Amino acid sequence: QKNKLTKQKEEEMSRLSGFYVQKSLGGLNSKLKSIGNLKNKTVFISGGSRGIGLAIGIRAAKDGANVVIAAKTADIHPKLEGTIYSAAKLCEEAGGKALPIMCNIQNEENVKDAIDQTIQKFGGIDILVNCASAIHIESSENISMKRYDLMHSINGRGTFLVSKYVIPFLKQSSNGHILTLAPPIQLIDQPNWFRQAGTAYTTAKLQMSLQVVGLAAELNRIDDINNGFSHVAVNALWPRTTIATAAIQNILGGDEMMRRSRTAEIMADAAHVILCSDAKKNTGNFWIDDEVMVGSGAVDLSKYRVDQSIPEHDLCPDLFV
Repeated sequence: QKNKLTKQKEEEMSRLSGFYVQKSLGGLNSKLKSIGNLKNKTVFISGGSRGIGLAIGIRAAKDGANVVIAAKTADIHPKLEGTIYSAAKLCEEAGGKALPIMCNIQNEENVKDAIDQTIQKFGGIDILVNCASAIHIESSENISMKRYDLMHSINGRGTFLVSKYVIPFLKQSSNGHILTLAPPIQLIDQPNWFRQAGTAYTTAKLQMSLQVVGLAAELNRIDDINNGFSHVAVNALWPRTTIATAAIQNILGGDEMMRRSRTAEIMADAAHVILCSDAKKNTGNFWIDDEVMVGSGAVDLSKYRVDQSIPEHDLCPDLFV
């Protein structure tokens, strides 16, 4: 009876405050302490023409950042909202400067050219957000190799390719960051997710996660620091709940899952917290969006719910958490 009453109390608190995360997440996290905002910082975002990537760009622009939208969508798509040009306009309206670049991260020359354009325009790169990703959930025996190759080419190879060519500029920044939208590496020990999301997609996302581990180790070497290079932080960010994006609407869950999702703004605000933290003290972490918000002092997450009538405990959990 006591446990039942406790649960009822927690659910009621959830409805009132919008605060519904694991109890272990309570309290401030010193790793997330801000050392400044993103004013005049140059933020290179792959796949930033819509959804989470765009939300991250707009949040950075509100600080007065230079936002590079590097994505494939230059023309209006019949089913997908947004282009690199409309995204750049929104960033400029938010208070930043923007550079839209048509870029296919599967193409090495495209990536090198996008980075060259960025350096010519803004003089450097302080932050890389690896947002571009492909999703297709299907069993191994049924998925086509064309879809498999696309996911691995974008999620794994593409993320590595962009990171590889941006790293030299991040080393010259006073507080360089790479933030990759990748799931917690611990899912490698959870075979249930492979069953639910399919081996093809799960391993494509795990490539991104493994790169966070690897690059975090590579970019904090003592010999680099002794040679005058700065620390470069490498972290992952993943949502605890589904986020109301085109992928949820068109691929995974439709209107009902959209109602039970949070908006992309929680990912944008969490990304902003991470990117404003000290690169020397916050690296190699697999952050969850509401964990970041709570760890930086948030006490009410209700504003991020798409449908305010849906209590926090009824939101739809995302894959891999």
